[in-house]
Amino acid sequence: MTLPSRVPVLIAGGGPVGLTLSALLSAQGIANLVIESDESYCTGSRAICMSRRSQEILGWVGADQALVEKGLSWVGGRSYWRHNEVLHFQMPSEPTQRFAPMVNIQQFYVEALSHQSAQATGSSQVQWASRVTAVKPHDGGVDLEVSTPEGAQTVHADWLVACDGGRSTVREQLGLHLEGTQYDGKYVIVDVVQKTQRAVERLAWFDPPSNPGSTILMHRQPDDVWRIDYQIRDDEDPLEAVKPENVLPRVQSHLAMIGETEPWEPLWISIYNAKCLTLPSYRHGRVMFAGDAAHLVPIFGVRGLNSGLDDAGNLAWKLARVVRGQSPHTLLDSYSTERVHATRENIAYGAKSTEFMAPPNFAYKMMREATLRLAEGDAQVRSLINPRQSTPVTYVGSALNAPQVGAWTHEQAAPGAPAPEALLQDGQGAFHLSSRFGRDFLVLAFGPVGQRAPAVPGLETMAIDPAMDAHGQAWQRYGLSGPEATALVLVRPDGYVMGRWHGHDPAPVLQALNTTGVLA
Repeated sequence: MTLPSRVPVLIAGGGPVGLTLSALLSAQGIANLVIESDESYCTGSRAICMSRRSQEILGWVGADQALVEKGLSWVGGRSYWRHNEVLHFQMPSEPTQRFAPMVNIQQFYVEALSHQSAQATGSSQVQWASRVTAVKPHDGGVDLEVSTPEGAQTVHADWLVACDGGRSTVREQLGLHLEGTQYDGKYVIVDVVQKTQRAVERLAWFDPPSNPGSTILMHRQPDDVWRIDYQIRDDEDPLEAVKPENVLPRVQSHLAMIGETEPWEPLWISIYNAKCLTLPSYRHGRVMFAGDAAHLVPIFGVRGLNSGLDDAGNLAWKLARVVRGQSPHTLLDSYSTERVHATRENIAYGAKSTEFMAPPNFAYKMMREATLRLAEGDAQVRSLINPRQSTPVTYVGSALNAPQVGAWTHEQAAPGAPAPEALLQDGQGAFHLSSRFGRDFLVLAFGPVGQRAPAVPGLETMAIDPAMDAHGQAWQRYGLSGPEATALVLVRPDGYVMGRWHGHDPAPVLQALNTTGVLA
């Protein structure tokens, strides 16, 4: 297939982040070309836990329903020390929530759903079995050499987004290096097919009798698949550790210990070690970095793929506005600032989890064992075992945050925070507020019943009154003091609060868009 000679956006890497970014850009009407070295979607489960935030992002391109129907939703988990349960945790959840806190689904399903969403718009093209081999950025864009089954081809991209993973060719071509910490502890990852009646939970064992001295994680997945991760000893050869003759007996021992006696067979075996690495900046002229090409975060707390999808959600609307000429190039600086901040927060939590799950030295091992011993009888200690699952990061200090004026009853919807969810009711029936995010800027106009919402030039406005908010969620979470209070809340296209103001004067909203550099 002959590639186009010029594209507005070229995405290097057709994994879940690249394909989701492609779908988000396509939904905004931005033509894009994805270059992927594999011949199709990935093999093996790889990243499996999709956060509520990731489900919302996939909902922006219409992929959420299929994801939830195929996936296995869950709200908590259990940890064991040897034979004894030492932690049973549950993540915040409520019956009115749109999505469960987490859903387990193999990565290749996420890739397929994102790709299908992108293809449905007609604005996306994916070139499989091809790779970017040379990157030459300049003021007017990026010239790329692409190796394809038909031979080498040249493409000019106005913008390049590197989503080409931990061994990013684009990063190497630009002479950039990840900074941070790499841990020595290694985990073998195994997918096995086995029928089970066990609840869908995150399961962890420390020093289990089935594999003394190891740590084991288990997750149920669709298609009767168990995902099993277990730590190997420091003196074990990683190449030997992934051989079936060494893996299968350890898996069998553990399945027998927990009472899973149905026949089983292996599907996929790999190995992993935790890394806390990031580029200092995710923007280099007309080249942007996202996902593992930008940062590598430990799997513990499921921040890897979820943070990559958050990169895509943050970048897509900004890049679309720049391509259309609606915003200056400098808007893309906020992508780097916000997402580097998010990565550093994810790394801080991920490092703590990694040091507990795979202690880097003897002192950490002693500390972990003491914690696990105490946790058997002391509920206050159990919080130290909690894996701190991924949650959306607040963009503290972002240049896009409008100054907050006046007193508010709740800071959950402060500028820079993810816009809170609420179950509302209108003439068409019940709906979740988050279902209205992800397209463009949205002004939420809070006011008394019967009061008409003000028109904000150039922006969609949605009126919310106490009658719509039967559960009181929106009124409380957005910080309104009572049913007669009025306020405007500006929500960014990625579902983050940009600003909020008491009253119904649209002038501060428009001023915020100008002073923060969103408008060209």
